Amino acid sequence: MDGFHKKRPGINKASLIIGRQPIIEAIESGRPIDKIFFQRNVSGDAIGTIRQLARENNIPIQQVPPEKLQSFTKANHQGCIAIAALVQYMDLQQVIDHVLGNGETPLFVILDGITDVRNIGAIARSAVCCGAQAIIIPDKGVGALNEEAMKSSAGALEKINICRVNSLMKAVDTLHLNGIKVFATEMTADKFLYEVDYSEPCCIVMGNEENGVFPALMKICDEKIKIPMAGNFESFNVSVATGIVLYEAMKNRMNNGV
Repeated sequence: MDGFHKKRPGINKASLIIGRQPIIEAIESGRPIDKIFFQRNVSGDAIGTIRQLARENNIPIQQVPPEKLQSFTKANHQGCIAIAALVQYMDLQQVIDHVLGNGETPLFVILDGITDVRNIGAIARSAVCCGAQAIIIPDKGVGALNEEAMKSSAGALEKINICRVNSLMKAVDTLHLNGIKVFATEMTADKFLYEVDYSEPCCIVMGNEENGVFPALMKICDEKIKIPMAGNFESFNVSVATGIVLYEAMKNRMNNGV
């Protein structure tokens, strides 16, 4: 089970942005932010400004009790604390335009509900090794790209585009509008992973090990694929499964001269 019964890593104090105006200035300067914590019932003009900036930049906001903020810092936080990101989040359409502009064939990965940061790091490492240009993650329901994720990726998270979106459904729509097919992994799919053509622009959707890909997201994908397995064991670890699919995609592209 992805992320179940695992000790969560603590917050690096150096990554904290404390107080209303420092958060506004950080966002307006383009500094990447992982998440903003608001004390419950906090209000004020600056809070409204932060909410608006967060919406515009796909930064998730979480309402928490005062004790949560106090556990981060004893400083005067004014009811809000942000966590600075270790990676620069990119706009999906801009990444698509950049990849196509370089004459490359898009190969992207969508992570749906992957909460274990070590899995995310390992996936990034496989993605870079297999030639994928971007990983697409939602702004909620995904593990933070923290120091542990960076370590697990062996630096790969700094070498691949990370696109954070407020809706994976809308992200798939954007991919479709740009002629990119979307393949979802599903254990009960009719097709094996080697029965689809990865030489065309495509994106692979990986769900978590407990629930798989969200049904509504699965429904709008172009193909469902599965990995062949020997025996009756439940499934591969999600990072291993992603590596297998990406390797198949890379092999297919090399055989087709892409």
